[in-house]
Amino acid sequence: MAEPILTVEGLAAGYGDVRVLWDINLTVAAGEITCIVGSNGAGKTTLLRTLSGLVPASSGRIAFQGEDTTALTADQILARGIAHVPEGRRLFRGLSVHDNLLLGAYLRKGAAEVQRDLDYVFSLFPILRERRKQDATTLSGGEQQMCAIGRGIMSRPKLLMIDELSLGLAPRLVERLSEALIEINRNGLTILLVEQDVMTAFEIARHALIIETGRVSVTGTTAALADNPAIRQAYLGM
Repeated sequence: MAEPILTVEGLAAGYGDVRVLWDINLTVAAGEITCIVGSNGAGKTTLLRTLSGLVPASSGRIAFQGEDTTALTADQILARGIAHVPEGRRLFRGLSVHDNLLLGAYLRKGAAEVQRDLDYVFSLFPILRERRKQDATTLSGGEQQMCAIGRGIMSRPKLLMIDELSLGLAPRLVERLSEALIEINRNGLTILLVEQDVMTAFEIARHALIIETGRVSVTGTTAALADNPAIRQAYLGM
């Protein structure tokens, strides 16, 4: 297994007095796709929001490329190279596809490099080039997800975190997005994927974490977990 790009130790977090995460320990290997799966309300979204600085950690430690990022702000974490594609896409109404994508690069300098990355996003998702002048929030659900992923790529991240890739999308679109993530990963980008559809997640990722009631209950390769009878029955319906 590759060296970890992200290490989490004893992480606890929540909202006010409501604790959601309890003693989370995990690593994400550099250059690979890792998925986090679990039922609704297990804490998957809260974990990503904590890693990206949107929810403060109440205890524990987060280290990215060896640097302690636990107390950094969301902007500082983005500047370190962690991009977060949120659940629900969260595109900006009234702004075109082109402008939504460029917002992903707002911390960057160098117009030529930004343009190269924009061309790369358009090569991944050609429909976005066709719709580049269209209000991003009027796109179909699958196209909005492409735009949200593209916006994350535009920050030139070292770790791309995606929350609920397949939510509300037709199987054909999920397959297209999955192929894009595999291609992005082949080009060297580490991906941390939260996904409720365990079958989809296991097809994309090499390593997996299962979260139950705010705690990591199982870790391993997706191949090994898919062969585990208890996992197959609980999460794959087999």
